[in-house]
This record gives sequence, structure tokens and C-alpha cells, in this order.
Amino acid sequence: MSRRADLPGAAELFRSTSATRAPAAPAPDMAGPPPVEPPMRTVDAKSATGRERHEEKITVYCSVEELVGLEAARLTLRAEYGISADRGRIVREAVTLALAELAGAGADSGLVQRLRGGEARR
Repeated sequence: MSRRADLPGAAELFRSTSATRAPAAPAPDMAGPPPVEPPMRTVDAKSATGRERHEEKITVYCSVEELVGLEAARLTLRAEYGISADRGRIVREAVTLALAELAGAGADSGLVQRLRGGEARR
């Protein structure tokens, strides 16, 4: 009997975790025109993602006050409204709301007004 542990191989460790796999892109044709990127989709207030695996990641630096405010909002949502949400979900919802307002109100949106006013430049 071997004392060596059975470990998963590379195929098991690096397998795709999604249910369906996107078809492989065809090889580029040197004679044809370059592929056109699809237009950026506008985000509406209903399309925020909830608890699911996300493929993309960004790092956001914030002040201590902003982090404490975010945590306070998380606790308020839980204590007063019975909503259990992590900080990432709250941030995704806030981004979705800001993008929807920008798409609807344009220059009159709060995002444009705050960025023009210099509040976001610290």
C-alpha cells in the first residue's frame, strides 16, 4: 500500500467550471477584414449581477471612511431590511445604478455632475 496521497491531475485542476463552453474563435483570415467588436451594451437598473461566479475582476482603492460607510450600509441592509449582501454585491448594484442613470440622464446624471465638480479626484 502506497503512502502517497492521490492528488488530482492538471486536467481536473484547470477544468472549465461553466456549464456551457463558448465555441472557439475561428482562425483569423489574413485576406478578410479584421473582426468588428460588438457595441458596448448599455446597462439598465435590472441587470446587476447577484451571487454568481464573475469572470472579471477589478481592484478599487478607497479611503477608510468609504470602507466604513460601505460596511455600515451592509449592516443596515441586514438589520433594518433583512437583506444579506456582501460588499461586492453592494458595489455592483451601485455601479449598475450609476451606469443606468448615466445612460438615461447623460450630462444631468449625478455621476457626470460629481466628476465635473472634482469630488472624485482626490
